[in-house]
Amino acid sequence: RLMSLPGFGSPPAYYFMLILPRNLFSRICGFVADVRMPRLLLNALIRLFVRIFDVNLKEAKQQVSEFRTFNEFFTRQLLPDARPLDPDLNSILSPVDGYVGEFGGISNELLIQAKGLEYRLTDLLDNPQRSGKYDGGVFITIYLAPQNYHRIHSMVAGEVSEFSYTPGDLWTVSPMGVHHVPGLFARNERLTTFLATDKGECALVKVGATVVGRIRVCYHDLVSNRSGAKNQQIVLKTPFQVNRGEELGLFELGSTVICLFPKGQIELGELEAEQKVYLGQAIGRFCPDSKV
Repeated sequence: RLMSLPGFGSPPAYYFMLILPRNLFSRICGFVADVRMPRLLLNALIRLFVRIFDVNLKEAKQQVSEFRTFNEFFTRQLLPDARPLDPDLNSILSPVDGYVGEFGGISNELLIQAKGLEYRLTDLLDNPQRSGKYDGGVFITIYLAPQNYHRIHSMVAGEVSEFSYTPGDLWTVSPMGVHHVPGLFARNERLTTFLATDKGECALVKVGATVVGRIRVCYHDLVSNRSGAKNQQIVLKTPFQVNRGEELGLFELGSTVICLFPKGQIELGELEAEQKVYLGQAIGRFCPDSKV
């Protein structure tokens, strides 16, 4: 349990985060991560990070000496066979490497952030008309730790014809933030990909966080965490076709994804809170009778 300051209800880190200019700080971190520093310094920094967070470099596509910036290392690609996809074509794949947070049913448009904390689907999607589509369905929250692979892939086969971007705060999505910041995932900036499948639509919400320089996607040039950014609902001129397990985007420094499925579309797998999951692992499966 996180210790609290005498007379206050939250841990000291919460009050530090409260006064920190979180968005500006995160933009600065993104800028620094893109700086081309001397090779010896960059290599030493990467190896220190690898040692502290126990990063598995054996599965990375590039050698440490090939990265030109810290951000290139952080958003590193994996070797082609590093993450085999579950062979059952009806399975729902984990879109990332990470740790399962909360998961379960969406009831009265409410999702669970942590024990004793709920938040509204309408606030998360910032779209009252769309949120009704997912009421009665299920959600899965997956947290990406610093050592994880930080590219985001599709959990299903389908196409992206629209997405939404909602600027917001950049609170930490660590346990401190999840347990002490009400409505955290609906307060932080987020980019939501809507995936049209032959079993109906599902959604993948990418949530920004402190130190996340940017969120990028493969199907559009929009980049998150820009000064003066505004809410956007964007329809693509040409739908982006994606196979299950194909890349959709990336986090430049870590964060959280929330998978959303409408009522009757999928059955959750046997998940546990804090369970480690890998990209391509089955986290659920389409219901036999689910349809558009």
